[in-house]
Amino acid sequence: MAFMIKAIIINFLGIFNSRILGFIRDLLNASILGANIYSDIFFVAFKFPNLFRRIFAEGAFTQSFLPSLAKSKEKARFAFLIFFKFFIIILILSLIVTIFRDFITDILAYGFDKTAKKIASPLIAINFWYLDLIFIVTFLASLLQYKNHFAVTAFSTALLNISLISALLISKNFTKEKIIWYLSFAVIIGGIAQVIAHLIVAKKKKILKLLYVGYKKKVKVDTNEFNKHFLPSVFGNSTAHISAFLDTWLATFLIAGSISYLYYANRLFQLPFALFVIATSTVFFPKITKLLHSDKEKEAMEMMKKIFWILLYLLILATIVGIADSKEIVKVLFERGAFTHNDTIMTSNVLTMYLIGLIPYGISKLFSSYLYATHRHLKAAKFSAIALGGNIVFSIILIFPLKVYGLALSSSIAGIIMLFLYIKELSFKLFFSFFEKKYLFYLILCITISIIAAIIFKKFLLLF
Repeated sequence: MAFMIKAIIINFLGIFNSRILGFIRDLLNASILGANIYSDIFFVAFKFPNLFRRIFAEGAFTQSFLPSLAKSKEKARFAFLIFFKFFIIILILSLIVTIFRDFITDILAYGFDKTAKKIASPLIAINFWYLDLIFIVTFLASLLQYKNHFAVTAFSTALLNISLISALLISKNFTKEKIIWYLSFAVIIGGIAQVIAHLIVAKKKKILKLLYVGYKKKVKVDTNEFNKHFLPSVFGNSTAHISAFLDTWLATFLIAGSISYLYYANRLFQLPFALFVIATSTVFFPKITKLLHSDKEKEAMEMMKKIFWILLYLLILATIVGIADSKEIVKVLFERGAFTHNDTIMTSNVLTMYLIGLIPYGISKLFSSYLYATHRHLKAAKFSAIALGGNIVFSIILIFPLKVYGLALSSSIAGIIMLFLYIKELSFKLFFSFFEKKYLFYLILCITISIIAAIIFKKFLLLF
């Protein structure tokens, strides 16, 4: 457990560092670009590869790859074959997007007018190449996790933000159309920097040597188990991200700036989700997988119970503070330059709708790790499909009366549906066994502390 806490802290610090830089980037984005058609175009262009990045990097690939790698007798060959196969597929996909970029733009930005689509088309093609780079990063990160090394992956995500910040500072006096071109090329430069950082550490950890051995060793390796679990794992991890992507697509039909409100609010939502949920699950999954493969189910369940309560306390704090102080948070971070007070009100209301789903999505992510570790990938995919279906239905219903707020609320409803399904699968009896009296006392204490923290934080933000 001590090793896990240390690894979680390393992940937390790395992600925190990246998110701080991310907020500096968003602050500059809001000030220089504001919330308008040009910011909407860039966010649409970056949303597509970023969707795949989040699905890949935040568990889908690792949750299929690591258990299969652990079982394989020819680890070097297995790792090389998986890398080669996936890289070729993603390379071909990137070429298709580049060649048919106008058609892809018509789908991704359906609600844009012809002028906006013409500007967006080449930018969508450029940004998509980030996916090729981030796959290399994710693959090397998975092998580093297998060797219990988490630091480079956690800290290297900051490189993308540094690249984007640099682009904004260089191009701040240019036209808005030119700025989004600079940002698009900065995405690719940031991806290259992340690949280089992972290659340096991978060489030190002898992972590149492992892959070279896999390339030279011409032995037959069975990848069927990985293939069987990968797509369900992708879908099982994708509900929150596909929901956000769906929000963006539907927002193209709303007033200009709606996509930007969703983007800025979702960025704030992703801060506690990444710091607490992703940092914890990244460390938790390899550990629980090894315990279950060693027939130590009781020990694995006890570990999950402890992680559950740590995560719940943190998410309650983030939810209460975030909802209570949403307007002040958005104002301090973004309200300057081209980002108006009306933009602050719209974004803060969207953030409140997203934060309703923070606890359900966070706990679902924890429970999904247990299902993946026990090879119940299809179950997780089924739950995601049901939750996503609920999101689509509620989005269509709520977009009319609530506009952009309805889209964010629908995403949270999908998270609640998914959590219910995970609890049902694990059994309500097991779930309620987590709630021992000592934890309930700390739960009440946590809520009280969170309310006090929200009041103090609001007073602090009002000083700015």
